[in-house]
Amino acid sequence: MTFRVTVLGAGCIGIFVGGKLAAAGADVTFVGRPRVVESISASGLRLTDLDGGDDRVAASGFHVATEPDSAAIADLVLVTVKSAATADAAKQLIGRIRPGTVVLSLQNGIGNDTVIRETVPSCVVLAGMVLCNVVQQEGGRFHRGSPGGLAVADDPALERFAPLFRRAGLELDRHADLRPVQWGKLLLNLNNPINALSGRTLREELSDRDYRRCLALAQSEALAVMHRARIRPARLTLLPPELLVRLLVMPDAIYGRATRRTFEIDPYARSSMADDLALGRKTEINWLCGEIVNLGRMVGLATPVNARLIELVAAIENGETRTWSGSELLAQLRAAKNSATEHR
Repeated sequence: MTFRVTVLGAGCIGIFVGGKLAAAGADVTFVGRPRVVESISASGLRLTDLDGGDDRVAASGFHVATEPDSAAIADLVLVTVKSAATADAAKQLIGRIRPGTVVLSLQNGIGNDTVIRETVPSCVVLAGMVLCNVVQQEGGRFHRGSPGGLAVADDPALERFAPLFRRAGLELDRHADLRPVQWGKLLLNLNNPINALSGRTLREELSDRDYRRCLALAQSEALAVMHRARIRPARLTLLPPELLVRLLVMPDAIYGRATRRTFEIDPYARSSMADDLALGRKTEINWLCGEIVNLGRMVGLATPVNARLIELVAAIENGETRTWSGSELLAQLRAAKNSATEHR
């Protein structure tokens, strides 16, 4: 049986996952902006990864569209738009999608699946997370630059699709409760604004102790509010979150030795937020650091570090053109934290 898959959101993640499914034999339609879908229609797809994988899908091997009409016949819909676009994307499915269709949200942040479920309640809407980094390169090439697969909320409706994802090399890691994984991924994604503000690749940024200290400040603050809210984030690296924070502040030589086996980051990899700022697009900062700020308000803990990161990213979204050195950014975040402490 050939599964029909609609990918709603033709960005790096959507194209990589959908492209892998197409290479595995699915009938895939990418729905996205005209510029993007025209580009991949002209070039076809090349899907590579840091482990040496290299799949090619000719332009004849998939379909493209700017509206999700294909959802009417889809067996599976993957929602891969940015979190800010979730509500609008879900509304596009009204009147198109069949009751009972499986809709899988592969998005950052918390609660996107709820937004979709409330909009198309007759569908089987499931949360998911893509735990790797994907970057776009020239010639229709999309490259997975870090380890990680797909984590999804378990449901019997996924069973029929499991062989397809397995053939595609995208084994589904199924969880009875995905929320701890979502919070664990959010912790790691707090590096996205730091990477975006740095103007460097992920490897370059994380090789600088001052940038790592910035990340440690953001993650420590997040862990404090999660603890107050009785949220236990999943362990997504070899080190648990609390130990990872301690490792981040270690000198470069110690960090480098310790992470040689713990972390693998491709030289091409950078955060999706860095790509968004480079292209003049709005970012997901309010669904990353903003989640921590909102949770802090709920539990009565100040979150000045994450709030300052939101302000710095928003400044660039609004036209400021600059990058921050590690020492400059660290000074900003420490000042925000100290100011909040003085005003308690």
